[in-house]
Amino acid sequence: MSAAPSSPWIFSRAADLAAFGGSALASLLALLVGRALGLLDAQCPPWAWIAAVLLVDVAHVHLTFFRVYLDPAELRRHRARYALLPLLAFALGAALYRVGPPAFWRALAYVAVFHFVRQQAGWMRLYHRRAGALPGWRRALDLAAVYLGAIYPLVWWHAHLPRRFEWFVDGDFVALPPPVATALAPVYAATLAAYAALSLAQWARGERAQAGRDLLVVTNALCWYVGIVAFDSDYAFTVTNVLIHGVPYFVLVYRTGRARRPAVGVFRRAPWVLLGAVWAVAFLEEFFWDRAVWGERPWLFGSAWSLDAWRGWIVPLLAVPQLTHYVLDGFIWRRRESPEIEAPPPLD
Repeated sequence: MSAAPSSPWIFSRAADLAAFGGSALASLLALLVGRALGLLDAQCPPWAWIAAVLLVDVAHVHLTFFRVYLDPAELRRHRARYALLPLLAFALGAALYRVGPPAFWRALAYVAVFHFVRQQAGWMRLYHRRAGALPGWRRALDLAAVYLGAIYPLVWWHAHLPRRFEWFVDGDFVALPPPVATALAPVYAATLAAYAALSLAQWARGERAQAGRDLLVVTNALCWYVGIVAFDSDYAFTVTNVLIHGVPYFVLVYRTGRARRPAVGVFRRAPWVLLGAVWAVAFLEEFFWDRAVWGERPWLFGSAWSLDAWRGWIVPLLAVPQLTHYVLDGFIWRRRESPEIEAPPPLD
């Protein structure tokens, strides 16, 4: 059998530009709107929290459950994995919460950070699959550009605590001495400069094979830097961090779900059906978080419940979808787990 032709895109030119470029553009436009409205010095306003956190970040977590737990054929492939993982997530979370809430939130924050950074590298690996044969040094440079595009702003954040925003709760990151970020800065700059020089040379020669990889590197580096280093703002961090993470994941889950034979449930329908379903589940999850734990949004979820005595069980239980998503996302997109993703994209 002949190999599928190489392509600069994961999905297609239009889909990649919308998923990666569109989500980054939406982030930057939201940042400009926030600056014009004076939101950079305040907490993320309700409308932005709904649009970015509820409808994108929380919702994309549950896409994993639609991809796995609503597919009988997938469940039969790995019964033990899918049955035991949520139980283990709850047990581990409950044990950490017994150590102390700060230990629980710190562990959850670093698992989340690892997941966010690895997902961006995962997109680059998918681009490498589409590109076909590439020299090993080029693959290494591509991955280094993506990793450092996120890791340097994170290290800078750790070296400049406290900030006016946090990952989950105040104090969930460990402070690093500022020289750590100073030492990493030239490595970060040199890596991105090397990637940019090589890519510009290819564009000058009329080559376009790396177009999707360029889009990923630019949007990744720009949004992480702007959201963490350029602004000390909860609003800026939220809109730049969440959209580029969640929106492409919606595209991936829906397109691979449609490609499965037979496609199951909501994947046989228009994408708005899937969006409506995960938005409903996301609202339900946040309803319980707010009523049982945070009590921050009575205008949306109603008055908080007095359940402090049960918090050591409730918080780990509500965190199970997140932890399960973080772990499963490292398995379900491997080549042998999701052969649908190997289907060649439309030629542009």
